Amino acid sequence: MTARVVHLLRHGPPARTGLLLGHLDEPPLAAECPVMLGRVAHLPVRSIVSSDLRRTSIQAAHLAEWLDVPFLRDPCWRELDFGAWDGLSPEDIDEAALSRFWEDPDASPPPQGERWSDLCRRVHEGLAGLSTETLVVTHAGAMRAALSVLTGLDHRGVWAIDLPYRALVSLRIWPGRPLSGQIIGLETGYRE
Repeated sequence: MTARVVHLLRHGPPARTGLLLGHLDEPPLAAECPVMLGRVAHLPVRSIVSSDLRRTSIQAAHLAEWLDVPFLRDPCWRELDFGAWDGLSPEDIDEAALSRFWEDPDASPPPQGERWSDLCRRVHEGLAGLSTETLVVTHAGAMRAALSVLTGLDHRGVWAIDLPYRALVSLRIWPGRPLSGQIIGLETGYRE
């Protein structure tokens, strides 16, 4: 079996920015769909997978229609569940609690939220099922979890990678257990 190439695309800005949205089902900005097509028009794409949340799945469905490829929603690609912090601005969260989370997201997850290792397990499952030349429209947390799973970087290493809205990461995934891979492309700047 040969290596697979997959592309991870962070959704465009949602209606409300600057918040920990997690599993909140926020819609994307309506004007984002054509912009997102410009981000991926140069890629060879055979299929599209997205998180089942609207801020990704609406954009992904439009991309699949424009590119005339199959489309699937997969909850493995959801953002980290911030639990009681979903929908809050970081400034509205107890500074010490937020600091403990950033320091050790497994030992100090958000109240009623998800641990980093749980997100990584979910994303590992999603990665394992991807075919070559799949585009995944997802969230920054899920993208970082994929990078962690494939490269072995810990949360500090992948959280240091800037993944703004519309960031595009191309990966080569090697066969075998455990999964491993490498970053073969990273586009964070926006081009229209």
